[in-house]
Amino acid sequence: MSNKPTEQLDRFKEAARQLETDDDEAKFNENLRKLVKQKPDDKRDD
Repeated sequence: MSNKPTEQLDRFKEAARQLETDDDEAKFNENLRKLVKQKPDDKRDD
């Protein structure tokens, strides 16, 4: 079970390399926003 976080980290790093974002933080964040959708904030006081 201790191997799972390492495997996930390795997969994440490989995905970052494939997206060519592993060296440039700004490009990484830009591509990350494309991949990950932000959860809606349920705690809004409308």
